Amino acid sequence: MAISPMKTGERSPGIKLLFVAIVGAVLTIPLLLIYALVYDRQDQSQTAQTAINAGWGGPQVIAGPVIVVPFRTTQTQTQEVNGQTITRAVEVEKLLYLSPLSHRATTTIYPQERRKSIYRSVLYTAKINGQATFALPEDLPRFGVTREALLWDRAELRMGASDARGLTEGAAFELDGKPLALQPGKGPAATGGEGFFAFLPWNGEGAIRIGYGFGLRGSGSLSLVPRGGSTKWAVASTWKAPSFGGAFLPDAPGVNERGFAATYTIDKLALGQAPVSMDDAGPPQIDNPGGVQTYVPTMDTATSREGTAAAASEVVGAPAKAVTVGLVEPVNLYSKVNRSVKYGFLFIGFTFLAFFLFDIVGGARVAVAEYLLTGAGLVLFFVLLLAFAEVIGFTAAYLLASAAIIGLLTAYSAAVLRSWKRARFMAALLVGLYALLFVLLNLEAWSLLIGSLLLFAALAGVMYATRKVDWSAVGRREEPNVVSASV
Repeated sequence: MAISPMKTGERSPGIKLLFVAIVGAVLTIPLLLIYALVYDRQDQSQTAQTAINAGWGGPQVIAGPVIVVPFRTTQTQTQEVNGQTITRAVEVEKLLYLSPLSHRATTTIYPQERRKSIYRSVLYTAKINGQATFALPEDLPRFGVTREALLWDRAELRMGASDARGLTEGAAFELDGKPLALQPGKGPAATGGEGFFAFLPWNGEGAIRIGYGFGLRGSGSLSLVPRGGSTKWAVASTWKAPSFGGAFLPDAPGVNERGFAATYTIDKLALGQAPVSMDDAGPPQIDNPGGVQTYVPTMDTATSREGTAAAASEVVGAPAKAVTVGLVEPVNLYSKVNRSVKYGFLFIGFTFLAFFLFDIVGGARVAVAEYLLTGAGLVLFFVLLLAFAEVIGFTAAYLLASAAIIGLLTAYSAAVLRSWKRARFMAALLVGLYALLFVLLNLEAWSLLIGSLLLFAALAGVMYATRKVDWSAVGRREEPNVVSASV
């Protein structure tokens, strides 16, 4: 007769932990797919916004006023003819760009939202008015130009808007209170030549005062290119979420529930521009805070032509400096959904840890498939969040999606853990996690600190709860010995 003990083959806690880690690693695949889905939906949103803006006007850049006067000068040119070097003097025609001594502009922006399906875009109509004072420098010859060479009969006053589709009725130029006839095109190079101009009846004597006003439609942002002796720009709007960017920041912006108001004061020393020049500053580099693709005007640099040209050449210099006011959405839902997906590993890790502790410490039996289904529910939250956020907004979508997943996993935990008491613990855990994630998304500056402290507390709790676990031991108790007889 022989007595042999029999044990039911069950994995040790260490092996269980390994399988849980593998399941968690597998769930990173759908998380990465959701991450890509967010970018795809964001790209579709930007495409829809571009379609909404079509025909209305894109992000606008305004520049001017600037006086442009052609002048004739003599240049020495060297050529090779039949192997011989010949030097000759030719008369060429160039343009003199005269910036204002002082420029004061006021802008009022009237925002509105347009929708296409579930997507929306921020459009605006701006009313722009200003006054500028011009005078020829007394030391003009030091800039390489004499008064006698200037062709005042072809002098022009130019104003630019980078997307001329947005120019509306009501544009006007005034010279010392007298209106000037406007012509389309010939805007400064900073706006790619887009805008309007007027022939200027001035002979360069004394100082003149220019007044202007026009309406402008656009979307996303509005930028101003300052130039001249001093520039002061006052801009106001009822939009509650502005973004101030560009080469200069406003003096003391005010933002409240009624909108915003900002004033820019820019001196000529900060611009680094001469009052007169032979070239015009090119289009500025602008980062659009509105999220819509920025319209960047282009203008080729023209080369000087030989002989007595009928029209002077346009010469484009270095990029201009600009100040930008953006009308951004108060909540960029794709950015927040994108950030929330990055915390998906935190959700899966904490939930699996709770299940795992109930398994090895509390005696519950949680199968690998049950871990997988629970993880699938946690991943589904981010899909629901993205889908609902596009329709009802981020905050409402977050509440709805989290409530749905908490209810689903609480009911499932009651069946898996065989206890409603344990299920209520899981519900409290999930509520805490979703509440914490919402706080992290809204306190971006503190997210790393809060997340680090949370992970530290979780690790300490797991260490304390498993301090007496024998990770290599068999978890289930041995079955009673079975007596077998052998003949």
